[in-house]
Amino acid sequence: MIALIQRVNWAQVHIDRTLHADIGQGILALIGIEKEDDDNLAQKLLDKILAYRIFADSEGKMNLDLKDIGGDLMLVSQFTLAAETEKGLRPGFSTAKPPGQAKAIYDKLEQAAREQHEFVRSGKFGADMQVSLENNGPVTFILKV
Repeated sequence: MIALIQRVNWAQVHIDRTLHADIGQGILALIGIEKEDDDNLAQKLLDKILAYRIFADSEGKMNLDLKDIGGDLMLVSQFTLAAETEKGLRPGFSTAKPPGQAKAIYDKLEQAAREQHEFVRSGKFGADMQVSLENNGPVTFILKV
């Protein structure tokens, strides 16, 4: 599983020009699900996202995690993160989990996030979404499990 996480001041997801979800300070996590991924890997990825120390402490060092700052979490499915990009000039998606199976894993990830963290919002799996954000830093990391 892959997550591209960004430390944000705010983030929003619009679907069909309508606000679907928004968060304040926290993490926007774009989630890519690959063929070999399962619910156990999803839980490991979630644990990593929630515990990843990307927020500044009183000395300005990245020592605080999402829970430490009482931050928000936005999950957005993004199958293009699972793309093969090593060869050629067009991405391939043979390494991505088929949509039905990926949705089941994503739904469990979202449910677990809501059980483990106070403020969680998400996009809509498979939808054409417009994601807006203010990246704080900028701070962006790719997490893999």
